[in-house]
Amino acid sequence: MLSNKIIVILGQTATGKSDFAVEIAKQINGEIISADSRQVYKGMNLGTGKITKKEMQKVPHYLLDVSSPKKVFSVSDFQKKATKKIKETLKRNKIPIICGGTGFYIDAIVNGVIFPEVLPNKKLREKLYPKSTIALFGYLQKLDPERAKTIDQNNKVRLIRAIEIAKALGKVPPLKSNQNPVVTNSAMAEFVTISKYQVLKIGLTLPAEILKERIKIRLLSRIKKGMIKEVENLHENGISWKRMYSFGLEYRYVSLYLQGKMTKNEMIEKIKTETWHYAKRQKTWFKRDLNTIWIDPQKNNEKIKILKEIKIFLSSPRKE
Repeated sequence: MLSNKIIVILGQTATGKSDFAVEIAKQINGEIISADSRQVYKGMNLGTGKITKKEMQKVPHYLLDVSSPKKVFSVSDFQKKATKKIKETLKRNKIPIICGGTGFYIDAIVNGVIFPEVLPNKKLREKLYPKSTIALFGYLQKLDPERAKTIDQNNKVRLIRAIEIAKALGKVPPLKSNQNPVVTNSAMAEFVTISKYQVLKIGLTLPAEILKERIKIRLLSRIKKGMIKEVENLHENGISWKRMYSFGLEYRYVSLYLQGKMTKNEMIEKIKTETWHYAKRQKTWFKRDLNTIWIDPQKNNEKIKILKEIKIFLSSPRKE
């Protein structure tokens, strides 16, 4: 019955996905596969909000600390590793729980995305790199307005790659998948059969003002615990300022602070602002999928309902 079932827990940054995933995993014999594009890197702990061993509560977690930050870990790399972990988890009769806020990573698994085979264009990259992110974003908007809606406008590496693909293929291709909605006895949502897996998506959402406050509190806590020192250590271990900048958010602005390019207060305010902008982009991405069941994790009655929904999903007949 359980051999093709996957739970996905997604949502904006600071909504409490990691803790909620652990809570669910303990009740359904689950194991967690992280879907976070920065938590794959070793040594990037405080800045990414990586779950600690204590917080895991002995629930197995995968795809954390799988790559050196000196190397580029692509969404295609994630897809291969995550697919392997899902198969291994199901073989042990455990339930895979994909948890994270990187929408493209999640889509890579549950939608079976086919990634465009576009090789790096060295000449184009050399031409584009000196340009500002504002100029690059404007260029991408002309080439591919749809991709521009969801991309990080301040991430030069991603902007250049998107332009590279758009110029090679005409645009960044839409996600390709074999989605066949399957109606069940659930009162809350449809379960979606994607490829050979059945997937139940649960989204965590919070009111805007509460989320803003959480972002602020979390940032100050990370700074207190040593986030600035973490960035310093990464640089001392060979991670260039240019590479640090490409990681975005905390790593980008802490590195600028350490280079003397902004004050500590400016750094804090910039991280808060940009994290909020990132959260809004996440919301735009996730809201495209009407099959996601959204809950407020602060409300116990909603958490109880979703646990019942999960049990219905797991006990429903397998769909081939």
